[in-house]
Amino acid sequence: MVDSDLVKDKGLTTGATPPDTADVLLPPLTPAPDLTLAAMPGQSLTLSGLAGQSVILAFYPADWSPVCGDQMALYNEVLPAFRDYGAELIGLSVDSAWCHAAFAQSRNLEFPLLANFEPKGAVAKAYRAYREADGFAQRALYVIDKNGVIFWNFLSPVEVNPGADGILARSTDCKNEEWVDGDIANSGDCGGPCGGRGRRAHHACRVWRL
Repeated sequence: MVDSDLVKDKGLTTGATPPDTADVLLPPLTPAPDLTLAAMPGQSLTLSGLAGQSVILAFYPADWSPVCGDQMALYNEVLPAFRDYGAELIGLSVDSAWCHAAFAQSRNLEFPLLANFEPKGAVAKAYRAYREADGFAQRALYVIDKNGVIFWNFLSPVEVNPGADGILARSTDCKNEEWVDGDIANSGDCGGPCGGRGRRAHHACRVWRL
């Protein structure tokens, strides 16, 4: 498990979601756009190839920048916790596969960094996580469930490391969902406003309550 005191000492805990997040990023319940990008020179990774497990997509502006370096290093530290929750972590920026390879080696990263290099920012744009004026990705997080549906999102200011607490909490929620014939089991027991009306209503209710 992650050392929460260590994370807090580094000042990397997640704060409140910016109020415009829901208006910018793809919302929960949206099928996650598929993607195929270079994970390293000569090797690619496809999101749909990870069907059956949760996926954390961490969009970030650029390799080698101080905030991005600290963010990816933190995620590398808590990677075992992500995987304990059945979630695979993927980092994405507009840097090339060669740049990612050098950056990952320098930071001893043990998770893939995908090169959204050409067409530049195309995947980030599909996830509404691209800064057109700057030419790089937002600092945006998505948790995608095992069915390929967006479960949670978070948009952080570019200059702020969003930390790992929010991802860990939502990855736990995502893992603990019980699916029965396309609906969440016992959805009427959540105490929220969904009234147990099946998967979509309950899922939206859970997001509303987070």
